[in-house]
Amino acid sequence: MDGRLPVRRSEGVRRGSTARTGTAADASEAARQGPLTCRNAQGLLAIVFVMAGAAKLGGADQMIELFEDIGVGQWFRYVTGVVEVIGALGLLVPRLAGLAALGLVGVMLGAVIANVFIDNSMLEAVALLLLAAVVAWGRRDRTAVLFRPKSAAEVV
Repeated sequence: MDGRLPVRRSEGVRRGSTARTGTAADASEAARQGPLTCRNAQGLLAIVFVMAGAAKLGGADQMIELFEDIGVGQWFRYVTGVVEVIGALGLLVPRLAGLAALGLVGVMLGAVIANVFIDNSMLEAVALLLLAAVVAWGRRDRTAVLFRPKSAAEVV
């Protein structure tokens, strides 16, 4: 032994490989392994929106009061609950996650506006809006693929 410490190679990099450190791929991989990844945010949003949608559809007293204060009628509570549950389920489907997050951004924009008009705290609505926007942005490539026209070779 010459007194040197052994060098640990990172997973996926083998001796003689051409992988370099400091590339855009490395930065992208580091971003995916961060403490709050898109997948984690999607899971958190899915849980929150299933619970919120279930409260609206189940007729929780607080939700009934909230929609009475807004003044749009209880039918809108049901519509909002259905949209929230569908959005939450969409977050769990990888191909639809970006589109679902984009839809939930719209729902939360409406919630922020409603909270402004009824003088209610909008902290939760803004936080969920921002988190949904982060997921929508992070999944924008998957969402764009949904709207690209297919070529003739793909159709056949």
